[in-house]
Amino acid sequence: MLSTGRHRPSSVPGTFTRTGFTGTLCRVMSAPWLDVLDDTIRACAAHNRPDLAERLREKRARQLDPKLRVLVIGEPGQGKSQLVNAMVNAPVCPVGDDATTTVPTFVQHAETPSAALVRGASIANTPTERIPVPIDQLASRVSADQGGGDLVRAEIGIPRALLDSGLVLIDTPGVGDLRPAHTASTFAALLQADAVLMVSDATAELTGSELELLKRVMTSCPNVTVVLTKIDIAVQWRRVVERNRAHLARAGVAAKLIPVSAALRLRAAKTGDKALNAESGFPELLACVRQDIVAAADVLARRTVAVTAASAIKQLVTPVREELTARGSRAAGGKGAEDTIATLNEAQRRIDELRRRSARWQTVLADEMADLVSDIEYDLRDRTRKIMREVDKTFETADPALGWDKFESWLEDSLTEAATTNFAWLLDRSEWVAEKVAKSFPVVRDDLLPGSIFPDDVLDRVSPMEKPVIEKFSVVQKAFTGLKGSYGGVLMFGLATSLAGMPLINAISLGAGALFGGKSIIDESDQRLRRRQAAAKSAAARHVDDFFIKFSKDCRDAARHIQRSLRNHFSTLAEELQETLLESARSARRAVQDDNSERERRSLEAKRELDHLVALYQRVQALAGGQAPPLGISA
Repeated sequence: MLSTGRHRPSSVPGTFTRTGFTGTLCRVMSAPWLDVLDDTIRACAAHNRPDLAERLREKRARQLDPKLRVLVIGEPGQGKSQLVNAMVNAPVCPVGDDATTTVPTFVQHAETPSAALVRGASIANTPTERIPVPIDQLASRVSADQGGGDLVRAEIGIPRALLDSGLVLIDTPGVGDLRPAHTASTFAALLQADAVLMVSDATAELTGSELELLKRVMTSCPNVTVVLTKIDIAVQWRRVVERNRAHLARAGVAAKLIPVSAALRLRAAKTGDKALNAESGFPELLACVRQDIVAAADVLARRTVAVTAASAIKQLVTPVREELTARGSRAAGGKGAEDTIATLNEAQRRIDELRRRSARWQTVLADEMADLVSDIEYDLRDRTRKIMREVDKTFETADPALGWDKFESWLEDSLTEAATTNFAWLLDRSEWVAEKVAKSFPVVRDDLLPGSIFPDDVLDRVSPMEKPVIEKFSVVQKAFTGLKGSYGGVLMFGLATSLAGMPLINAISLGAGALFGGKSIIDESDQRLRRRQAAAKSAAARHVDDFFIKFSKDCRDAARHIQRSLRNHFSTLAEELQETLLESARSARRAVQDDNSERERRSLEAKRELDHLVALYQRVQALAGGQAPPLGISA
């Protein structure tokens, strides 16, 4: 009869039967690891670590469960599901290129084949719903329900002698899957495992990620067997086996390595070929499961409890040991006063450093803001000059009388864009200045940079642009100008033709008068156009100049407002830091008056706590057969 009370061997070698639950509970309640676990839980509660205590209580409840859970874990595509199928000689887990395990699948004993989907908050909690499904539809139902988010595991029951002893094989999603929820469910199932079969295929040696996974698994469950699958397709699998054993030895992982082929095992089961079955490696694997896991359930429980308890005790020992070390260093040689003086000197040094930096940041702020105002004004002047060059270029050919409204709209948009860009640069540079000034402070705080120091309503619109006087050239004016110009032509050509005996008013003199009159009209039109263009340029120049004067004044005012806000913010911050340092100095002075008797009482109490934890850890070492690592302290 096994000491754990979980399982016991029958009279027939190689077969196992489950014990009754009452007998199991009685024997488990008397197991030595249970006392160690209960004492560790009480120690966690006494040291104000309810998180550790709760984790140990879950482990205690798990160890009282008569079932023996063996987790099959590994990276995707290593043959985990096929391994489980081959172990139970049944296609219970989906395999293939288009099939993958998405939730932990529990394969356990049942008198008749059955399957169910379990929903709940998490795999560790009590399920809220258990839905029976046909066993041949389990894989498709799991795949169809992937998006639900509340499916935590699948359960399969089949009649197998291997599982009749209470053994439960858990097929898990691949670790490192691109879907984090799958990996999370695997590690959640790891917390329930009594033993682990770490699966890696024989086509390649163990990778760094697999070795890291193996180490992580052993921190929760030290009972690990490495299974090398797919030896039927790996020509040099024996060499890979030797290399993997060397990798495990270098990594300090004491795990048995068994090479197997699930394909050969399943083929041998169909044909009844014993030689092929032996070649598959599964007889050795199943013997390992029966002897090292099922028959050694008490040893597994001891190791698991020892690892969990040792991890908790180490976390409890660390703060106690640090406290004793700190108190011992202060008490040795009467160094308490020296420490206090050192604290005072450090506080005074930091105060002096803060004062030096205060003068530095004020100089940095003044210089940077002066440069900022100069750069902003130059940028604005450059932008307005570009606008005026565009105005001059436009009115070299355009007539203000025909498109003044469109031009006025363009000018306003251009000035608005220039103002927006210029002011945005002002704000960006101001933020940069604030960050540069903040670097002068010897602290890192969330409120080191000011929240809002930038004005929102400093920009007022310039008065509307005055429309220049545009001379009109009416029909009457054109007629009058044409008459004045034609008079000279008629007279000049009439006199010239009169010498030839022609009258003063003739066809030639009238034609010449018409030409001279037309040219007069054209010349007058050109002169009036140039006057309108000059008036438009002058009006635009005045408006742009008014805009520059007004907006540059607004930007300077905004810069001064920002500078004052930054100065006030950092001055307040410097005062707060100085007050904090002064309070630290006052606290250091008050520390001189600490009660030595209270310090001694706490030191003695910490020593007693440490002695108790050391004694408890020694019990854990004894429980693990001396394999638990030392704490690094003496009792």
